[in-house]
Amino acid sequence: MIKVVVVDDSAFMRKAISTMLAKDPEIDVVATARDGEEGLELIRKHDPDVVTLDIEMPRMDGLTCLRHIMMEMPRPVLMVSSLTNEGAEATLKALDLGAVDFIPKQLSKVSLDIVKIEASLISKVKIVASRKLMHSRPRSAFTRAPAAAGAATRMQARPAPTVSASGSPRRDVVVIGVSTGGPPAVQKVLSGRIADT
Repeated sequence: MIKVVVVDDSAFMRKAISTMLAKDPEIDVVATARDGEEGLELIRKHDPDVVTLDIEMPRMDGLTCLRHIMMEMPRPVLMVSSLTNEGAEATLKALDLGAVDFIPKQLSKVSLDIVKIEASLISKVKIVASRKLMHSRPRSAFTRAPAAAGAATRMQARPAPTVSASGSPRRDVVVIGVSTGGPPAVQKVLSGRIADT
């Protein structure tokens, strides 16, 4: 089972998201929270595989909560907010802080269009749940500075970079990571590089 904690200040949204996710037999909403502070407590208590997180909330907003999650107990976080329209500043900030994806709320005070996100919500929760292992690695694995002696040894053992005819270091490998909508951009970049060679 994929354990999920839903964090949203709207009682309607907490119920709606929980109900939609509960329709999938592989997903279990173990807790819901009204704000970031309560969300952090419930995440510590239940150790969910995925967290859905609103942005605008009282006491502690979603971006502040997201920072705490990533510093203390990294795991996949899916932003579900009326502010998370693609390209919005809040969305970009959330992704920069470590959120793995987002779904915009499609609703107003007089609309129940939230049900339109059901299939996407379930699908994304199941996809990002598989990333928990990556997010659960101890932060020290990424931030620990090597001992001076060990670093010196590795520097000495590293072969000198080859230099191209233009005098710049030659790189044998280039890695490009993209998300939704990225493949066409990568194709354009690579097409340009191939044409230049």
